[in-house]
Amino acid sequence: MSLSRNVGGCTALQSLCHHISWKPTGKLQQTLAAEVCLSGIGLHSGAATTARLFPALAGEGRYFVAFGLLRIPATIEYAVNSSLCTTLCRGGVRVRTVEHLLSALEACGVDNCRIEIEGGEEVPILDGSAKHWVEAIGHAGMCEATDFSGNTMEKMAPVICDPKYVYRGDSFIIALPSSKFHITYGINFPKVPSIGCQWFSCSVDAYTYSKQIASSRSFCIYEEIEHMRNAGLIQGGSIENAIVCSALSGWLNGPLRFCNEPCRHKILDLIGDFSLFAQNGHQGFPFSHLIAYKAGHSLHVDFVRRLANILLK
Repeated sequence: MSLSRNVGGCTALQSLCHHISWKPTGKLQQTLAAEVCLSGIGLHSGAATTARLFPALAGEGRYFVAFGLLRIPATIEYAVNSSLCTTLCRGGVRVRTVEHLLSALEACGVDNCRIEIEGGEEVPILDGSAKHWVEAIGHAGMCEATDFSGNTMEKMAPVICDPKYVYRGDSFIIALPSSKFHITYGINFPKVPSIGCQWFSCSVDAYTYSKQIASSRSFCIYEEIEHMRNAGLIQGGSIENAIVCSALSGWLNGPLRFCNEPCRHKILDLIGDFSLFAQNGHQGFPFSHLIAYKAGHSLHVDFVRRLANILLK
């Protein structure tokens, strides 16, 4: 997640819509070949937590398990409004800061996965990127997912068939029809010269994600830290899990991994949030060219929710 707000005014969301279809990807649904376990600090809670990832059956999709019983699917139906992160909630039970983990699972092609969080309600932030998740998934390996009867399932992907958009003020997301998965993202922090206006564009596949996106870290503005902490946020934040930029003196804990690392991290977040469009082990990220500017978790989730509503009509 970005720890810095980059959203414009509060005009009502607008959208063009009506045509979304699904097509085969030519692949079978996948799951983990072995358990993955990573521990760390929850960014906002400050609690020490452990995330355990287990193989899941074909068609189950990705889901969290709370208290060993309550299943919270990682789908848009369970996304709720929250500050500076993406949160899922069911029956009054929530799991916070899910975006980096879901981003890695979506990009790496882990379609079905059971996720258990121990020690709190927040996914550990690790180094503020998805790098360690990608490495752990690679170490565990993947395999074809099967259902209770031992059958595999073909993986489908949503297709954007005509342009769609949402906006608030000067912040927007546009989805254009495309035969590939492509993202172009822009951010603009005119009062923070070391960040300024940045753009990054890339096609989305597992290799590009691991090399160009996964290691980009969360970022925040130094002058905003006290306000966020007073609001009960980033209690576990540190220079070990975020890159910090001062409006006056620039980056405080460089060097950056990429010259436009903040912008690349926004793409990481967007993939995690769009993974919530996934259903029953199928892909969440649509065949489209997504163009986003000064967006963020709230606008990402609103757009995905609108896509889901189109399918219900």
